[in-house]
Amino acid sequence: MIGTDIIGRTVRVDCPAKTNLTLYVGAPRAEWGGRHELDTIYCAISVCDTVTATAKAPGTGFSLSIEGAHLGDLASSGSDMRRNHAVLALFAIAKAAGRDPDVGLTITKRIPVGAGLGGGSADAAATLLAVNRLWELDWPLERLSDIAATLGADMPFCLFGGYARGTGFGERLEILAPDGEQARELAAQGFRGHVLVGAYQAQLSTPEVYAAFDHLGTDPAARNHLQRAAISLHPRSGQAIDAAAAAGASHAFLSGSGPSVVAFAPDNPAVRAITDVWKRERLVDRIIVATAPAAPSVSVTQ
Repeated sequence: MIGTDIIGRTVRVDCPAKTNLTLYVGAPRAEWGGRHELDTIYCAISVCDTVTATAKAPGTGFSLSIEGAHLGDLASSGSDMRRNHAVLALFAIAKAAGRDPDVGLTITKRIPVGAGLGGGSADAAATLLAVNRLWELDWPLERLSDIAATLGADMPFCLFGGYARGTGFGERLEILAPDGEQARELAAQGFRGHVLVGAYQAQLSTPEVYAAFDHLGTDPAARNHLQRAAISLHPRSGQAIDAAAAAGASHAFLSGSGPSVVAFAPDNPAVRAITDVWKRERLVDRIIVATAPAAPSVSVTQ
């Protein structure tokens, strides 16, 4: 139980989306519940969801409010709030701390839902960061990462942002220091600076994409092994990738399990050219302008 002196205190966390600069998919592993072995390079991009956590009176339980213009399945009246990633993260940190989850959560969604950009993982990570500060636990990121790994593959990375290598089923992290050789190499390859995200109203189910991958396999030359499978389910993504590359993108690829397309642009003329062709040929439903790499930010607002 927490003291009454923090009731009403609010912590705000802005947590960026993730993309996968590379995503190599191995065999499914029974000990991981059938999840595939992965080797991926994560990169955080600056389109952020905001989670605010407010301390409530002891015994009042949790609450959840979600707002935003593009909520996808989260707007469904049949959505079970107890299965929301942020709520699961709240329960997990409360259990680890031996406290009751008397916290009000508000999520402002900007990361497209069901889009391969880790929006749910970002919300979970933001909740862990917010409650850690709200309850003055002062746990290091490594301890929060252990909790996050029990919830999902991308969640540990979303705590850190920047660049990282993920192995296992994505949860084993090697953080790439911003001033380190690997981060400098990624930057030199064009994986930093201007980013355009081509988003869609449609969502792709990650299990459905993996099922297609198990059937179709991958293009061995693809940096994202899921790209072929996802494009088979959502052909517009493939068209947007090709158009962005022709318009001058340094890199254009499917983000995670899709259907969002990420295009790194070397300069402002390339940003304009990619934007123009996506709009003119109606290859995406929405364009989000961002930068990379990015990192979460935490602030006490009350």
